[in-house]
Amino acid sequence: MSDAIRYADEPSLGVDEFVDVLRRSTLAERRPIDDRGRIARMLDRADIRLCARDAAGLLVGVSRALTDFAYCRYLTDLAVDAVWQRRGIGRELIRRTHALAGPGTQLILLAAPKAMSYYPHVGLTRSERAFTIERR
Repeated sequence: MSDAIRYADEPSLGVDEFVDVLRRSTLAERRPIDDRGRIARMLDRADIRLCARDAAGLLVGVSRALTDFAYCRYLTDLAVDAVWQRRGIGRELIRRTHALAGPGTQLILLAAPKAMSYYPHVGLTRSERAFTIERR
């Protein structure tokens, strides 16, 4: 992990900056980035918007989560700029998101197909107990 990275929960994270890092991470492929209103709601209604910024202030990673701060934490987005990947930023965003949500919370995450091998590498356990109803 680079010492030049600053981490902070940023409740006022803007749509443009969020979409930009989604694009630079490839997560934009699976997010409604052309629907600014929907992205704004996604940000406004998140409980945690943990940002990783380089020394110049560029957003290089983000962890967006919904939580009750007591029992569960749904990690909705984990995005790290492709240029900054493999430096421990994603792992640190997960660790700090857990710390913010509380140690008694359980992480719930739906992995992108390309990230299926990443999450076990950073300490997450695969679950066969999840169910979903797909969005329309």
